[in-house]
Amino acid sequence: MTDGITGGITDEGIRESEEIDRRVEELMAPEEDDGNGRKKKKRKKKREAGEKKTGLIKRIKGWSRRRKILTAAGVVVIALLAGSKLGGGGKSPGIMVDVMPLAKQAIQEKLSLSGPVSGTDSVDVVSNIHAEIVTMNVKEGDQVKKDQVLAVLDSTDLEREVQIAQNAYDLAVNNKQEKDKEAALGYEKAVQDFQKASLDHSRNSQLFASGDISQMEMEASANALNDARRAMEGYTVENGRGRADKSYDIQIENARFDLEKKKEELENTQIKSTIDGTVVRVNSKVGQFADKVEDDKPIFSIENLEQLELEIKVSEFSIGKVKVGQEAVISADILDGGTVNGEVIKISPTGEEKGGGSTERVIPTTIRVDGQDTKLIAGITAKAELLIREAEDAFVVPTTALLDEGDTTYILIVQDMKIKRIPVTLGVDGDVSVEVIPADDTVLEEGMQVVMNPGPHLMDGTDVIVRPQ
Repeated sequence: MTDGITGGITDEGIRESEEIDRRVEELMAPEEDDGNGRKKKKRKKKREAGEKKTGLIKRIKGWSRRRKILTAAGVVVIALLAGSKLGGGGKSPGIMVDVMPLAKQAIQEKLSLSGPVSGTDSVDVVSNIHAEIVTMNVKEGDQVKKDQVLAVLDSTDLEREVQIAQNAYDLAVNNKQEKDKEAALGYEKAVQDFQKASLDHSRNSQLFASGDISQMEMEASANALNDARRAMEGYTVENGRGRADKSYDIQIENARFDLEKKKEELENTQIKSTIDGTVVRVNSKVGQFADKVEDDKPIFSIENLEQLELEIKVSEFSIGKVKVGQEAVISADILDGGTVNGEVIKISPTGEEKGGGSTERVIPTTIRVDGQDTKLIAGITAKAELLIREAEDAFVVPTTALLDEGDTTYILIVQDMKIKRIPVTLGVDGDVSVEVIPADDTVLEEGMQVVMNPGPHLMDGTDVIVRPQ
């Protein structure tokens, strides 16, 4: 006969299996009245009278020891429940429950969110000048300073355009100067003509009054005076001097604008960095047009990597728990299980769509990474863990031990083998566990037996059996 734990059968195992067979048969046997209102088992001969029952018992005897034990336990539970409902006066032994002792402990509520790591200052260098790149002065990884020349474009066409614009501007200035001279001389003559016409009209008025000239001559004198006045008033006058009209000033301004624009474009053929930082991307090369980078990417991407930041998007339902100055613990795969510290430095004043068809809004929040000598690099994803609140020496239960019935949340404890519901408010939420505070005058005590997976069928006073640990 074989022994051991590798599948052998011992004499003791055979005896236990036969005993289990006997108990299962007894549990499955119908009961008969003994005349005194008590039930007793029928004898084996009668139990095995039916063909179906005989076949079932044979099958049971062919089961493994483990299966017989599990089946016997199940039959016992069913028999107990059936007895409690149909026994006629027999008291129910109660519902089996799992419990855990209530205990005090420290608990923390944390908010964990992931986001991209980037430099505190970054810029995408682009160009709208349609010219070929003739020189590339930097490569990825190079440190650069503000106003450093990164690349040079072909400037031949722009130099010619600058010269044309300069000529147009000079011509506009010269034209105005000539018109100013003409206007000054013309206005001076118009003033003299008006003065002469005024004297003539004054003299003719005296002659007409004495009857020495005719009405027609008097009217001709008045008309000449009016013509001289209109000619004089037709000039633009500045500081008593005639000058060209405003249109010539506008021509000069337009020509100046075109010239400055062309000069700026010529200057921009030297592509410069606008910040101190590191060149993290180069998306073009010599011979390509500056305004035609593949996939509309920038020519260069530059970031200040001396100070890193992490941007997370906090749900509108949690943003009220996040404050500027709040500490964060940052983790990432690149840190090989380590962490670095950070601090919330900015919370966006507006939310944005979460995406994915969700109506929830999220608020961009920036966390500054403390220290410059970390393994973190820009462009990777990291996780920030924010400590929202914590409690010491608090009564804590698993979230599965809560019974939520709408307006009221309960924990259930076992006292004298009966259920007692205790309404609670929730304190610090530790994700898988939570702080509980009585909502009535109940005093919680360490060691109370808390039901681990309560259901709505467990009411106050329900009889229960505590499953042995």
